[in-house]
Amino acid sequence: MLQALSDTGRAARSSGRLNNAAMSARLLLIDDDARLTAMLSDYLSAAGFEVSVAGTLAAGREALATGNHELLVLDLMLPDGDGLDFCRELRAVAQSRRLPVLMLSARGEPMDRILGLELGADDYLPKPFEPRELQARIKALLRRLEPQASGDDVLRFGRLDIDLAARLARLDGKACDLTSHQFDLLVVLAQSPGRVLSRDQIMDALKGHPLDAFDRSIDVHISRIRSVIEDDPKAPRRVLTVRGVGYVFARKQDSET
Repeated sequence: MLQALSDTGRAARSSGRLNNAAMSARLLLIDDDARLTAMLSDYLSAAGFEVSVAGTLAAGREALATGNHELLVLDLMLPDGDGLDFCRELRAVAQSRRLPVLMLSARGEPMDRILGLELGADDYLPKPFEPRELQARIKALLRRLEPQASGDDVLRFGRLDIDLAARLARLDGKACDLTSHQFDLLVVLAQSPGRVLSRDQIMDALKGHPLDAFDRSIDVHISRIRSVIEDDPKAPRRVLTVRGVGYVFARKQDSET
């Protein structure tokens, strides 16, 4: 992977392709592999990103407190703690609750990915990885932060409102605690009420968002969405499961509708 980073970075700089597609978004990379972070920083900077690097969770906390970062790339195993615990910590604080988190780890087992997503990560990339895939996933996460077009900006279903422009769901007027990834998934379902969507259809609708239909990532996010928008997540009335097929967003969800 390091050689791939080096080769790709040199080719991009010599051709100018990456600089022509500058993103100018501010990224924070928390990883204790100094060689990897140096090469990732060089590669992503060549792509137009502003990259800050921290080698420990303590340094990462300080960087997040003092900088206006738009996305966090977080290693799972760090010298002063676990990235999973740090992700849980971020999601418990209002200031960092909606910060997109892309988790990196040499532990690529399905349960590790599932746990990372359950704790609030927006994406999970196992090491080793191709640098272009990392860049593509970062861009996909950042695209979700772009403003929505004006028009029918609010989808209303009884007590649940989904504000597309503000990228916010509200239940009884209270903001729902959803990550950017979970909000996008909710919108896909809510824009087709009463229609059963398979996992493949959901993935197609998400237009390149890094979901894998062959693991439980979609199911994990659905579970998290239910925990926020359902009165009883174990007996959902809004996002329903159709066994062997997929999910359906109910047209009528509350007694008043």
